[in-house]
Amino acid sequence: MHTSLNKNHKFYAIGLSYKKADAATRGHFAIDENAQEAILNSAKAAGASGLIVISTCNRTELYGFSPDAMTLVKILCEHTQGTIEEFLEVAYLHKNDDAIAHLFKVGTGLDSQILGDFEIIGQLKIGFKRSKKLKLINPFMERLVNAVIQASKRIKNETEISSGATSVSFAAVQYIMARVPYISEKNILLFGTGKIGRNTCENLVKHTKNEHITLINRTKEKAEKIAGKFNLLVKDYADIESEIAQSDILVVATGAQKPTINKEILYTKKPLLILDLSIPKNVSDDVKELENVTLVHLDQLSQMTDATLKRRQGYIPQAEGIISEITAEFNAWLQTRKFAPTIKALKVKLKEVQAAEIENVRKKTPDFSEATAQAMSDKIIQKITNQFAHHLRHANGSTAESLALINSIFQLEDSDDV
Repeated sequence: MHTSLNKNHKFYAIGLSYKKADAATRGHFAIDENAQEAILNSAKAAGASGLIVISTCNRTELYGFSPDAMTLVKILCEHTQGTIEEFLEVAYLHKNDDAIAHLFKVGTGLDSQILGDFEIIGQLKIGFKRSKKLKLINPFMERLVNAVIQASKRIKNETEISSGATSVSFAAVQYIMARVPYISEKNILLFGTGKIGRNTCENLVKHTKNEHITLINRTKEKAEKIAGKFNLLVKDYADIESEIAQSDILVVATGAQKPTINKEILYTKKPLLILDLSIPKNVSDDVKELENVTLVHLDQLSQMTDATLKRRQGYIPQAEGIISEITAEFNAWLQTRKFAPTIKALKVKLKEVQAAEIENVRKKTPDFSEATAQAMSDKIIQKITNQFAHHLRHANGSTAESLALINSIFQLEDSDDV
């Protein structure tokens, strides 16, 4: 499969996810916006024709063109906290068709921690826009990302794979509601303004009718902005110990690289449920030493296999059918791109023959209708080129041989196949 302007480059997907990498390892390879820009600029400087970066709490991935997978691995590791050895222990490296298949699976929620979680498609769109701004999206990647977005929309609309709880944040709320009685009367404290924490907070407000939710963030202005949206109370970071002491539930969603909550700051006498929705983990495991404290991390939440998730699994074949259909359309487009220059060159060659023959006949034939001859021979040329295009489209494994034969018979000039 030839896909890049540089014939030595292939399309790769490299990354790690919750499947093999634990929260701590994923934290080492988490990428913030600055690091994403740095990775893209490094790739551009190295002559890359296309690259997209995705980084969420569940996965870090690079999709792009490269002479080999290790080039992308090195770029990723240069701009994150982890080592190449650590990455390769838990990584996946996919090439060409396998890389395309992986992106479809990820973008349509089939590879999400909670089956049918469509939040990832938003991340893909953001990554795509960022790369396009830096001119790191080639026609292949543009077409591929649009195909994945189309598959995602169709799966969402045509199947029920995303019905019910779709995200870790919703699973967090389900967990709380299933285990905490009289939830509407409990004191809930949200520490941090990470995306999953904000979504959890929104779902808590919506589903528990609780009016005792407090928000604390290191940057108070940020907390006030979010609190206004959900009608929450904001307290100072300095008050965190006393606020935790009054809480029944603590939801931690900070972006810190090391634990921000440990047993030293917990003085609670009543049962306290702590949900750590951060990557890397922001709550130290030592809190479990306290008898009245229960700690749950998002990795545990996403393993919930309730009836909703089991029901969703029944829609996987339908979703895979949609992906197969759209992948086939993408591959057909890719094949067309491979032979389009040859068909174009063939048309030019036939037009040269047409012009010479019309000129010959015009000289020898009185009352010759050049317009009629032109129109008739144009139709013949179109039929001939259509026939060749049809053959090439269905040549499967022999496309390259067929192209070489056409080029040889008609003595066409070599042309790049992208």
